[in-house]
Amino acid sequence: MQHFTDGTPGKRANYFLSQPHQPFFLFGILWAVVLMVLFGLGFKGVLALHLPLLTFHAYGLIFIVFSQFFTGFLFTTFPRFCQSEPVSQTAYLRIFALFQAGGLLFVLGTFFSTAILSGGIVLLLAANSLLVVQLQRVYNTGRMSRNNSDPFWILTGFYFGLAAHLLFAAEMLGTLFALALPLYAFAAQLGLLHYLIFVAFAVAQRMVPFFSHSMVEKRPYFTATVFALLLVKSSAALLAYSWLEIVVDIALALFLLREFLRWKLPLFSSPAILWVLHLALFWLPAGLLMGALAGLVTQLGGSPAPLLQVHLLSLGFVTTILIGFGTRVTLGHSGQPPHADRFAVALFWLTQAVVLARALYSVQSEWLWLFDLS
Repeated sequence: MQHFTDGTPGKRANYFLSQPHQPFFLFGILWAVVLMVLFGLGFKGVLALHLPLLTFHAYGLIFIVFSQFFTGFLFTTFPRFCQSEPVSQTAYLRIFALFQAGGLLFVLGTFFSTAILSGGIVLLLAANSLLVVQLQRVYNTGRMSRNNSDPFWILTGFYFGLAAHLLFAAEMLGTLFALALPLYAFAAQLGLLHYLIFVAFAVAQRMVPFFSHSMVEKRPYFTATVFALLLVKSSAALLAYSWLEIVVDIALALFLLREFLRWKLPLFSSPAILWVLHLALFWLPAGLLMGALAGLVTQLGGSPAPLLQVHLLSLGFVTTILIGFGTRVTLGHSGQPPHADRFAVALFWLTQAVVLARALYSVQSEWLWLFDLS
């Protein structure tokens, strides 16, 4: 923060808004705290919400928290991927304002008024739509967009996220106005697998080998294969083809693990700013394998743990990779070397403690203290 201080509060505020990752990262963190506290209080029965608790939890984290981290990171890096002009400050501040206004109305409306809640959903959907429009503009004007498949797949993930947002919005607005629209399962599958997981993966498979100086060329159609297998997985889940989903989970996990090991990343000799990214990367196949194991136990008559895989993927993979990328981007764009200090390293390890506590609670739901701990 020492780079912010020049004695003039106005200039400090202008500097804060001068790079897209700064406001989006900060408010993503603030909204994460607010939404997790409210979810915890709702889960304990202290607060009553106008929305089903799981819908509040999933929608808030995906489209208020994670979307802002994605926006801050990709508005900084996506133009470089495509070799395009950067997103203008006017454009990203408009989206930033819509996110904050929509988030505020969403939270207030959840407690006080369905009309306010509806307004929040509309504003958040508008922010998501403008976000996709800006990324599409960058893609269309970029000199390298057609010569590299990575921008295409990242953009594809955002279109799936917008589709998930539309389904969430229709389901929630239907609930508010007494219309039964059972879209939650479909929206959650799209939002988790094809937006959060796939966008984080599409960025990670490009950036982690680059940061790690891995010269191994990725296999042709690597990202396309992952995308196709995720489509089969989500279809199997929606159609309740449990054995098919288990098989796909195992196949995808082994496919990813084989590729990650082939990259020969310096897993045990890299500084913390890198090993946290390696750790996050391997949470992806680990989460898929653990989810397959939990599904197998359920099929053989054991206790179900349907949220185990969700939390291993969303916390273990997505949250860890975002903290790693966010730390690196924040340091690099404030003129500091990309080196994790003791506070950052502690944050990296504490994130893993949260992952393990939440995973254990998914298996042993009667241990409520694990929920409180996470």
